[in-house]
Amino acid sequence: MSDEPPTPPTNLPSEVVNALNESPPNRLRDVARYAEELAEHKEREVRLEEEPPERELEKRPDDLPDDVPTKATITIKEINDNRYYYWQWREGDKIKSKYKGPVNDN
Repeated sequence: MSDEPPTPPTNLPSEVVNALNESPPNRLRDVARYAEELAEHKEREVRLEEEPPERELEKRPDDLPDDVPTKATITIKEINDNRYYYWQWREGDKIKSKYKGPVNDN
């Protein structure tokens, strides 16, 4: 690792760069985790908006809970180095999710 601080991306506003430069390491790690989760959430919203409406007519999967709509898809989230499945779907302007279970990587 270099003794020099990293060069920020040129497209970051200077107030963001300044706020990050003034933050302690633990806050920077929290920001990094939050930014990654927020990016995943926003990407997921875009994918849900782009899904064709005919997906709603697909056969209901056997393991889909009664309170989860057929348009729901499976998402994997990583929390504290553990991976979990969640059903996710859109209701109006909101993204809804329901816990499905842990990911078995075996």
